[in-house]
Amino acid sequence: MITHVLFTAPLALLEGYTFHDPLWLLTLLLLPLLIWVRGRRGAPVLIVPFAAAWHRPALIPTSRWPAALAMLGLVLLIIALARPQIVEDKREVKQQGYDLMLAIDLSGSMLAEDYERDGNRLNRLQAIKPVIQAFISQRVSDRIGLVVFSGRAYTLAPLTFDHEWLARQIERLKIGLIEDGTAIGDGLGVALTRLEQAGREDGAKRKGAFVVLLTDGANNRGLLTPEQATSIAQSRGVPVYTIGAGRDGLVPMPVFDDSGKKVGYRRAISDLDENQLRTIAESTGAKFFRAADSDTIEKSFAAIDRAQKIEFTAKSYLLTTELFHWFSMPGAALLFLGALLALPPPWPFRRKAPANGVIT
Repeated sequence: MITHVLFTAPLALLEGYTFHDPLWLLTLLLLPLLIWVRGRRGAPVLIVPFAAAWHRPALIPTSRWPAALAMLGLVLLIIALARPQIVEDKREVKQQGYDLMLAIDLSGSMLAEDYERDGNRLNRLQAIKPVIQAFISQRVSDRIGLVVFSGRAYTLAPLTFDHEWLARQIERLKIGLIEDGTAIGDGLGVALTRLEQAGREDGAKRKGAFVVLLTDGANNRGLLTPEQATSIAQSRGVPVYTIGAGRDGLVPMPVFDDSGKKVGYRRAISDLDENQLRTIAESTGAKFFRAADSDTIEKSFAAIDRAQKIEFTAKSYLLTTELFHWFSMPGAALLFLGALLALPPPWPFRRKAPANGVIT
């Protein structure tokens, strides 16, 4: 800290100037020692007969110029390594948005092909993927995370502004990643845990956050019941929007052979517990949506997207202009020039002496 003050004080006289790595300036203290050692070093002497006959005037009359240029080049390079900067501004960026967690059901029943798009059958996961990705891309100011659940619940992505990365994670989702079952309570509980964050809580209440819970079944697994998870959401003031996916009654369920190839369909009963999902939503101050087809999925997410937004500080940063190249390029050029001038001039070819022995 003291070193930083000592070396940045001269630039502080010029408002906005500073060094990012001022410790490099300590190297300047070694240069006087280098000059002193070089001055005391003995030079080897070579006695050349008739040296005067070989003499040719040097281009530069004094030998101090190469050392001076090289030393100035070193000074500029050291200053460049200290990274001089102009600090232009410090800003806190205010954004409108929420922290929200998506809790997506990956149970085996999501394979039911009771959706259609452009005349083609889609299973429930295939139908919701593009809608979720469109929902994420539209909420550019939100931090969004993803929890997936089946027989267990896992965090696939924590809260993030990197929506492109999040969209890639959603694209990789497939049924069978987790042991089968429908642990709605655990999925909601993990999502609420991921919304815990200091600085965004007012007492016991979580500010500017909500959960979107999408499932097609009734809770039949897990450690946490939906009622317990709902109570946690209520106590923290987190709205939980619930979306029931799939049609009622008998739905076409694909049948696969041992190699994973679809060989036909069987009829299965849709077991969505709509009353439970409605209770979760209404108890937390949110809404329940029934997504029986592709259009209602989009309308459900569109209704959630119209939720009121709040303001919070997203990030702060310094706007700086680097001056590194203004010192590094001249420094390197001077160092090279000094080294070039320090080289001895090309030794002249000796001309044959005339008969009188005098070389001209």
